[in-house]
Amino acid sequence: EVYFKNLSKQKQKEVMEKNGNNHKLRVCVATCNRADYSKLAPIMFGIKAEPHFFELDVVVLGSHLIDDYGNTYRMIEQDDFDIHTRLHTIVRGEDEAAMVESVGLALVKLPDVLNRLKPDIMIVHGDRFDALALATSAALMNIRILHIEGGEVSGTIDDSIRHAITKLAHYHVCCTRSAEQHLIAMCEDHDRILLAGCPSYDKLLSAKNKDYMSIIRMWLGEDVKTRDYIVALQHPVTTDIKHSIKMFELTLDALISFNKRTLVLFPNVDAGDKEMVRVMRKKGIEHHPNFRAVKHVPFDQFIQLVAHAGCMIGNSSCGVREVGAFGTPVINLGTRQTGRETGENVLHVRDADTQDKILHALQLQFGKQYPCSKIYGDGNAVPRILKFLKSIDLKEPLQKKFCFPPVKDNISQDIDHILETQSALAVDLGGTNLRVAIVSMKGEIVKKYSELNPKTYEDRLELILKMCVEAASEAVNVNCRILGVGISTGGRVNPREGIVLHSTKLIQEWSSVDLRTPISDALHLPVWVDNDGNCAALAERKFGHGKGIENFVTLITGTGIGGGIVHQHELIHGSSFCAAELGHIVVSLDGPECLCGSQGCIEAYASGIALQREAKKLHDEDLLLVEGMSMKEEEVVSAAHLIQAAKLGNAKADSILRTAGTALGLGVVNILHTMNPSLVILSGVLASHYINAVKDVINRQALSSVKTVDVVVSNLADPALLGAASLVLDYTTRRIY
Repeated sequence: EVYFKNLSKQKQKEVMEKNGNNHKLRVCVATCNRADYSKLAPIMFGIKAEPHFFELDVVVLGSHLIDDYGNTYRMIEQDDFDIHTRLHTIVRGEDEAAMVESVGLALVKLPDVLNRLKPDIMIVHGDRFDALALATSAALMNIRILHIEGGEVSGTIDDSIRHAITKLAHYHVCCTRSAEQHLIAMCEDHDRILLAGCPSYDKLLSAKNKDYMSIIRMWLGEDVKTRDYIVALQHPVTTDIKHSIKMFELTLDALISFNKRTLVLFPNVDAGDKEMVRVMRKKGIEHHPNFRAVKHVPFDQFIQLVAHAGCMIGNSSCGVREVGAFGTPVINLGTRQTGRETGENVLHVRDADTQDKILHALQLQFGKQYPCSKIYGDGNAVPRILKFLKSIDLKEPLQKKFCFPPVKDNISQDIDHILETQSALAVDLGGTNLRVAIVSMKGEIVKKYSELNPKTYEDRLELILKMCVEAASEAVNVNCRILGVGISTGGRVNPREGIVLHSTKLIQEWSSVDLRTPISDALHLPVWVDNDGNCAALAERKFGHGKGIENFVTLITGTGIGGGIVHQHELIHGSSFCAAELGHIVVSLDGPECLCGSQGCIEAYASGIALQREAKKLHDEDLLLVEGMSMKEEEVVSAAHLIQAAKLGNAKADSILRTAGTALGLGVVNILHTMNPSLVILSGVLASHYINAVKDVINRQALSSVKTVDVVVSNLADPALLGAASLVLDYTTRRIY
């Protein structure tokens, strides 16, 4: 360390001699918004504290100068910095074109400013479109650029902008070892890269404001306690504006349901930001008693607010970077920060497409306290950066040099191994069979096991555990990493607790059964449980016709009749987990008796059991078999025999099938009039035999406004197993919910 210090002093002395002892390094710091100022301010204070070596010019542009975003240039003035130039560069608009026009406007205005200032070096931060304009202008005007926070990986267009600035910059200050390696991989000169840590950490780790309660009360109210409020900060994702606005709407719905005091900050200036503000106002956030909506919070106060919050939620880089210094729980929504290094305190909700996911994440994270993380800094970034600035030799050639790795001709590689495939264990508990499968992330059934479903609870649970253990062991051999266990079962299920409340008559001794605990304890894996009809709907949503469809219904036509309803991309369970019992829609007041005890249910007409019952009646009256059919003496009459007889011209069998199809069609019409889905998916072994009859009934019986609904047969070979797998694959691990 002593050697390094002496070497550094000697180098600085040599640089001063080269640059001229009387020459001060003229540094231009350009700040565009509240976020980058929080990183640049510590450096600016450091430069200002050494007037014998540096001359500081401050240029303010972007959202700093917009009233809608709090006129945050005032906090720069409050920090006692002289603002040399104010540039209004934001073009008002709500789409991507406005961002492009803003960059163009900045490019028009900046050359005059830089000609007047003539800085030796310009400091540019981050990955905003304003920063790209700054770097482009400086590079074309032969001004050296120092880029802060290059080499990081996040998501959306920010990555492209950040890496573009890296290519324009002459010097780089990065925050993590991974970022440093990325810069080297991008062919940047290692001698011009400084691993300093994040400048904001210098302030974070020294923040010991004992009067934090006054700050909390000022922003959230007098009755708020520490660890009992939420800070929300969410920005539009410019590569998918529509989805990010929908995600913001779901976030606000979840926060309203969670019923905790919440501080909501306005989003950044980006395409889609105005629409997000409209969503806030539409939901009455600014006047809701539990919410405080603000355009800006000074950084030193913001530090105290997140340090003592019960949770932070959103997609701001602050959540995955700065908040880790305090161990505050963070919920990172969507893909905007994908690739960022994070501490243990961050829970990622990659596909934040339902209110329930976000609400469950809040329940998991709120009020926890994690170990403090120093991934992004140790509090000594600014001294390192100042030393780095002093070492810059202005007499060195300005032209950048790239350090390209050697490239060999005719490179051929052998694949020694394939990375493990992320997979799920799927369990399907049917009335007859018990099946377990290894299902990959793409919906491929890698391995499947099947046994007869035992009649008693003890034997059934023992067999499930045995088959799951066997499948988990086999997963290693087929190079699959099991993320969890998903279970599809008949009956009414509480998916939150993983309990089968009560089952159909087809599965005996299967009421008030906790499936999650024993299986999770035995396999040391997370376990999800749901009704088989709901699982079929989830399978369609992830792998089948329902992918990307906002409102659809799945009907299973098998031994019984079941189904699942997806409304606004969410699976509906109902207040007592009894939603989508579609087989028990009554279509006739005096119809045949159903296994549920009622009469005239769809299941009493159209299920496999109902068709088997009618087939037996015909067989007992010698009216089933026709020419071309034969049965062995010991063969059990089934629904398949009835279908075969109808195909071979048996009028009575055909009449029974038409009646069953009509009953199913009437049930679908009732669903259309109640839920108004855009798609109905018929699943199961009988689906193809019913689809034409269902369409005919819709054309005859449905209101004209719903007749245009699409009715299709599922193309999934195993919806129950795929649905059970999707329970796991949609939520994967603890870190990705």
